[in-house]
Amino acid sequence: MSDWLVLVLAMLGACAVVVVITLVRHRTAAEDDDPSETPDVIEYMTMWIGVVYAIVLGLAIAGVWEARSAAQDHVQAEAQALHEISERVRVYPPAVRDHIRDDVDAYVSYVVTTEWKSMTDHERVTGHGTELLARVRADVTDYQPKNDFEAQAYQPVLDQMAAADQARNARADSTGATMPSVVWWGLITGALITVGMVFALQIRRTRRELILAGVFSATIAFMLFLIWDFDAPFSRGIATTAEPFLNLFPHAGS
Repeated sequence: MSDWLVLVLAMLGACAVVVVITLVRHRTAAEDDDPSETPDVIEYMTMWIGVVYAIVLGLAIAGVWEARSAAQDHVQAEAQALHEISERVRVYPPAVRDHIRDDVDAYVSYVVTTEWKSMTDHERVTGHGTELLARVRADVTDYQPKNDFEAQAYQPVLDQMAAADQARNARADSTGATMPSVVWWGLITGALITVGMVFALQIRRTRRELILAGVFSATIAFMLFLIWDFDAPFSRGIATTAEPFLNLFPHAGS
């Protein structure tokens, strides 16, 4: 099922629940029930709960968006470091240079074509990807510079290798969900309480009030969907992409 279809169904469901409960309350209300006589304390509590929950939603969205942006930054850093390795080894002998570049290309191609699917479907990196990167590290670290010119390039290449390894580890740590389950329980419970306070105001069955209540509930459903969608940076609709690898290694996806 498409993520956007889930969003539409969630918003429609939230609207339907509000409308149905309102209609049922209207039918079962006592004849002397006056919806206009809502105590001031209930109006104050509803406003207070809505403001607090809006702040919580804003913080949650900011948190998952920051995690998604950080995941994209890790991908960019890893791709850039590997690209720098391929470029900086140009001063090495042709056989060594081509061997290192071939191993870098093999690793990048595997990440783009195979490992990315594992991150999308299973929210984890693969052991084979780790082995391919270890092979690149061995190529870089085992080479002994033959002259001063190669020696000057050796340390920067090692630094870029360390940066690529660090970025890969950070990418691996970013594949799963970032929001703890207890936070999700809080968000869902807060949504139910916030929407439930709408009925505490004793809304009537007028078209205007039903539309406003439905839109209010659909908005909360939409915000929760955004948090859920951003929560797994590599797995859902608005996901982190492998574009940095493809930009720096155009042949990797072929």
